[in-house]
Amino acid sequence: MIHLRTMLLVGTGLVLGSCGGGGGGGTTTPPTTTPPTTNPPAIAYTVGVYPASSTFASQCAVPRTGVNPDTGRAYTDVAGSLLAEKHFLRSWTNELYLWFNEVSDRDPSSVADVKGYFDLLKTTALTPTGRAKDQFHFTYDTAAYYQLSQSGTSLGYGISWDLVQGTPPRRIVAQFVQAGTQAATLGIGRGAELVSIDGVDVVNNNTQAGVDTINAALFSPASGSSHQLGIRDRAGTTRTLTLNATAVSFSAVPLASVIPTAGGNLGYLLFNDHTVAAEQQLITAVNQLKAGNIQDLVLDLRYNGGGYLAIASELAYMIAGSARTNGRVFERTQFNSKHPTTNPVTGNALDPLPFASTTVFASTTSSLPTLDLGRVYVLTSDDTCSASESIINALRGIGVSVYQIGGTTCGKPYGFYPQDNCGTTYFSIQFRGVNALGFGDYADGFSATRAAADAQANLPGCAASEDYAHDLGDTLEEKLRVAMAYRQSGNTLCTGTAPLLQADGPAIAGGIELRAPEEPWRTNRILRP
Repeated sequence: MIHLRTMLLVGTGLVLGSCGGGGGGGTTTPPTTTPPTTNPPAIAYTVGVYPASSTFASQCAVPRTGVNPDTGRAYTDVAGSLLAEKHFLRSWTNELYLWFNEVSDRDPSSVADVKGYFDLLKTTALTPTGRAKDQFHFTYDTAAYYQLSQSGTSLGYGISWDLVQGTPPRRIVAQFVQAGTQAATLGIGRGAELVSIDGVDVVNNNTQAGVDTINAALFSPASGSSHQLGIRDRAGTTRTLTLNATAVSFSAVPLASVIPTAGGNLGYLLFNDHTVAAEQQLITAVNQLKAGNIQDLVLDLRYNGGGYLAIASELAYMIAGSARTNGRVFERTQFNSKHPTTNPVTGNALDPLPFASTTVFASTTSSLPTLDLGRVYVLTSDDTCSASESIINALRGIGVSVYQIGGTTCGKPYGFYPQDNCGTTYFSIQFRGVNALGFGDYADGFSATRAAADAQANLPGCAASEDYAHDLGDTLEEKLRVAMAYRQSGNTLCTGTAPLLQADGPAIAGGIELRAPEEPWRTNRILRP
């Protein structure tokens, strides 16, 4: 199951990003180096010898000209070569990669393609369950990443899709529709299925031309372009609707409500993105829940892929309150063994990140409201990543009881500083985050249904499937229903029985698969040094 938004990722900014578990907030540009002003000499390769990455930085096969929108200064690219770009990646990896000593030293000239060489600069070790230890090694066009990180918008239709099955017979289901968008106005809601787009059968088409049409209209529509979407709603009615691709800002906190129960008022909070806008939205929601005198909280993180870690720290503080968090560590950042006490990118001491008791992004600093809860029920899926997992880990680190309802989280206890070189931004794991108890080993995710190698990654709770027959926040919606029944039973009875959502039949062998683009803004942690 893959979560995606119909979007064209337009832009890139060198904010401090990370792929799971912790970080701060705000944006930054990692320290820059001054490259040579002349063409570099021939580059020699010696096994085990790594010149400083700064000696190769910005020596580009195709130098950029003009002004860097991230820094406001002229690009420092000079004429170089693909070989110089690969040598930069080799040395940079040896300096900062968390598992640098697990990377085979390969001659950069042995691989023709720069990205292909970068793909080899990572550990090949596996987690206890057999997953790749490093699943978060990728690149992004720098211009696209800058625009995305600065705007916080997605170019598309305002629909967050669940790609249940990417090969024929495909199934793509609307999991969330942003209020106020054209899609919402036309009556597209949760549970609607995409059956065609621009005349192409989304479910069954198995031609490259058809898949190319789907990809273009679904993942990279031109701004202002119109597309014909065939939509089958929950009642089984199919309509063909014309939607225009526009820049959409998704609400970080779309829903907060107070649910009366026999065991006292229960708060429900749907939290989808750790963005700058989330700060005030969370404050408003927490004040609403506080006024409702809630006894417990259901925190719905099923679609939250992360973002600014400072937001995670703020929310964890608002849940637990000052007494439980005073003087406690939200998260400690650990780099590779070459940098035990200092952040090698910023030069700052590796001080622990506290629970934030005041606003971080507001122009005027103010105290945050608190719920003062010692117990929280978290709704999860494999889309619950990075900064969202940090909330879980940090609360457990200070003794707050966290009950998990839903699927195993994605498992991103690691992070990185995105690094631009010659127009490509590279994402390579550089640090891990651990809670107040020193725990951060959840590369296989947090789970309530699986015995992990480290018991701290196992949470009490219940399995529960995604339920598209009901709206989010509806007490009959499966994950919320299971959480409420579990709480009512004194946290002993699991009632989740709904089957996993499946496609209409088995995937066609050799079928052409739709693949969503990386969404670095949503699936990473963003730090601020």
